[in-house]
Amino acid sequence: MSENKFDPRIIGNLLNFGRSFIQAPMKASIPHDVDIGSTQFDVAYKEDKMRLLHFRPLTSRQVRTPLLISYAIINRYYIFDIDPKKSWVKNLLEQGFDVYLIDWGTPSKIDKFLGFDEYVNRYMDNCVDFICDETNVDKVSIQGYCTGGTLAAVYSSLHPERVKNLIATAPVIDGWKDTTVVSNIAKYFDVDKLVDTIGNMPPEFIYYCFSILKPFEQGVEKYIKFLDNIDDEKFVERFLKIEKWAGETPPIPGELFKQWIKGIYQDNLLIQNKMYVKNELVSLKNIDMPVFTQVAVGDHLVSPECSMPLHYAVSSTDKILKLYPTGHVGMIASSFSQKTVLPELGKWLKERS
Repeated sequence: MSENKFDPRIIGNLLNFGRSFIQAPMKASIPHDVDIGSTQFDVAYKEDKMRLLHFRPLTSRQVRTPLLISYAIINRYYIFDIDPKKSWVKNLLEQGFDVYLIDWGTPSKIDKFLGFDEYVNRYMDNCVDFICDETNVDKVSIQGYCTGGTLAAVYSSLHPERVKNLIATAPVIDGWKDTTVVSNIAKYFDVDKLVDTIGNMPPEFIYYCFSILKPFEQGVEKYIKFLDNIDDEKFVERFLKIEKWAGETPPIPGELFKQWIKGIYQDNLLIQNKMYVKNELVSLKNIDMPVFTQVAVGDHLVSPECSMPLHYAVSSTDKILKLYPTGHVGMIASSFSQKTVLPELGKWLKERS
């Protein structure tokens, strides 16, 4: 008769896991109580729900051409200042850049009819006007991240005379080449019926899309890792900050969402130079200023193949395409970003500002 034996290592791991599970509420606050953003800014301009943030300088002299950051329409802008040691904004300020950032705010039901025209030709253009007037320049440099990179590209096409340099960080450009789960969902559902039924796209829908990107990693694995590191205060703090950022995504205006799904993913109009904003054709060939396209090889939200076509579609002769061995968030909020991505960007931008 065989004797049942238990591996003491398994029992030890289970006991440690149980201890960590019990101690977690005492060692970690809830994500919403975590403070994010240490870099000081002033609200320079407001319009409807949108705010233009102007970060206070950290150097005695600033680069002549100001930089406007167009954040994504998903999640919140403070991923750019999530932690002092990994702050995109703080790094740029320390390099001497004059940094502005668009916070799109939280759309309400009354905003359901806002689309590309309002976001690009009104909000973004008014921000550029304000910055130019305040700093006495004719052009600004624009960096767009994720879906904000798409908005920045559209703006640069429609208003090339206002843009000194364009930096596109993981932009959504060629929807047919995007192989992510989000893209595959977007290509095949009836967006008209969805928007007509519910109006603005609620955060819950966005959460659902994100959760099925990496279901085990997002639903189970990350919490096991969290409990395994419950005694590491720095790990817990970083974890809670990211959880807060991921859990505070605003709704997306219904009309903007509809135009986005159709124009970028389903009909793929942008890369084909067939997209219209109001009555004006958006041709990427109109982009003739210096362009820096930053692509994350490990990006599971925007496929590298979706971002790279921007480099080949613009008419700029001064352009660069850089691929980085990191992920979507790692591109802008990591030690790798601080050591590699930002120094390269800063050097490139200073030479053209």
